Amino acid sequence: MIYKIVGKQHNSKLCFVCGLKNNFGIKAHFYITETKELIAIFKPTEEHQSYPGRMHGGIASAILDETIGRAILNHHKEEVWGVTIELNVKFKKPIPLNEKLIVIGRITSENNRMFEGSGELILENGQIAATAIGKYLKVPLQKITEFNKEENEWKIIELESDPKEIEI
Repeated sequence: MIYKIVGKQHNSKLCFVCGLKNNFGIKAHFYITETKELIAIFKPTEEHQSYPGRMHGGIASAILDETIGRAILNHHKEEVWGVTIELNVKFKKPIPLNEKLIVIGRITSENNRMFEGSGELILENGQIAATAIGKYLKVPLQKITEFNKEENEWKIIELESDPKEIEI
C-alpha cells in the first residue's frame, strides 16, 4: 500500500522517542498521511537492544504508544494531547536493530474525554512485528507538564530525505 504524506509532526530536543538531541533515544520522525493516519520512521541501534541484535520490547511498546497517541493531533486544528490509560501490545516477530522500521498509528474512536487507537510496527520486509491498541485520556498539555516549546525545541524539522509517499 502507498501512503501519501501531507505533513510532518514536531520533534523535540530530549524526548526518548522524538528527541533529536537525546543520545539514547530513537529519534523518530512522524509523517501525516492523507487519511490522517500517522507514520513513524526510525532505526534502532545497539543501545535499544534486549537480546543481542534484537530491539527491546519496551521500546517497541514506547514507539507504538507514541505513534497512536500522537495520531489524535491529525484530527484537530488545536493541539489535543493524550495520557495513556491502557496499552495492549502483541509481539509477532523479533525486531532487528540497525534496520529502518515503520510504525503506523490511527484513531479508531473518540469522544469528548477519551480516544482509542491502534497501530502496527512493520519491518523493512513488510512483515508486521508488533501490534497495539490503546486508550488515552484527553488532557491539556499544561495539566500534564510544564512545557516550554522553545526550550524543548518543539518544532517541525524538515529533512531532504522526508518522503512524499511511503510504501508498505
